[in-house]
Amino acid sequence: MKTKFYRPVLYYLLAGARWVFNLFPYRWGFSFGGTVGKIAFNVLPKERRKTLSHLKFAFGEEKSDAELLKIGQAVFENYGKTAAELTLIDKMIKTNFKGFVVTSGYEHLDRGLREGKGIIIATAHFGNWEIMGGYSTLNGYPLTVIARKIYYEKYNQLLVDLRTKMKVKIVYRDDSVKAMLSVLRNNGILGFLVDQDIDMVGGVFVNFFGKPAYTPTAPVRFALASGAPIVPAFALREGIKTHVLVLPPIELTRIPDKEEEVRINTQKWVSIQEEYIRKYPELWVWNHKRWKTVSVPPATQVI
Repeated sequence: MKTKFYRPVLYYLLAGARWVFNLFPYRWGFSFGGTVGKIAFNVLPKERRKTLSHLKFAFGEEKSDAELLKIGQAVFENYGKTAAELTLIDKMIKTNFKGFVVTSGYEHLDRGLREGKGIIIATAHFGNWEIMGGYSTLNGYPLTVIARKIYYEKYNQLLVDLRTKMKVKIVYRDDSVKAMLSVLRNNGILGFLVDQDIDMVGGVFVNFFGKPAYTPTAPVRFALASGAPIVPAFALREGIKTHVLVLPPIELTRIPDKEEEVRINTQKWVSIQEEYIRKYPELWVWNHKRWKTVSVPPATQVI
C-alpha cells in the first residue's frame, strides 16, 4: 500500500512532541494538549464537519446547534489531552499510574477472576482507553487486547511499544480464534473496543441513538461460547486524572434462537455504551462514521 505523504511527517512530529512534552511538568503538557485539540477543531474543517454532522444525526432536536458546537469543540479538546497523555506516559508508568488514575468497580474483575472462566472487557474509544488498559495490567490484571494493525508501520510500532511498556498483551483481529479463546481458558482478561462500524467483521444491526448501527458481535459470541462474563468499562475524565469505571457484568439472555440471542445481548452492551456517551458526549470519537453500513456485509472474519 502506498504511504500517504503526510504520515511520515506526522510520525516525526509526534516523536518530537513526545521529547518536548517530557521536558515540562505533566500538568502543563496535559493543558497544552487540550489547547492544541481546540485549535485543531478550527483548522481541520473536514473533521469538524464530520463531527458536527454525526452529533446532529445522533441528537437531532435534543440539543441546539450551539450545544452541539460546544460538544464538538470539547471532543477535539479530549483528543488533544489524550495525545498529550500518551506522550507523557513514561511519567505515569514510573508510578504504576498512582496519582494519575482513580478507579471504581474493580471488585467485578476480582470476582470474575475468582470464578476462573476469564473475563471479556467491552469498552469503547472513549476518554483515554489506553490508560485504562495500562493501569489494569501494571496493577496485576492480566489483560490482552484485541487490536487491528495500523497500515502505516511506524504508527503501528508506536502503539505496540506503548502497550508493551504497560505490559498489555496484543492479539490481532486476523489472528486465530483459538489464540483469543486461550486467553479466557487461562483465566485472562480479553479486551474489545466495540463501538465502531467495521464491515469486514461479523456483526448485527442494533439500536444506537435511535438508529440502526452495524456492530461487531465478537464479545457476545465469545462470552456465550466460553461462559466468561462481559464486563463493561469506561475511561472517564476527572480533571487531569482518568477515572476507570468498571461496571457489573451484563446479565446475558439465553434463548434457543442463537442468532437472535447474539443480537439481543449485543443490544444490551450497546445500550450501556449509549448511556455513557450521552452522559459524556465529549469523550467519544464523533468523527468516526458510526452509521455508514446500511445493509449486512459479507463478513470475512469472526471479529
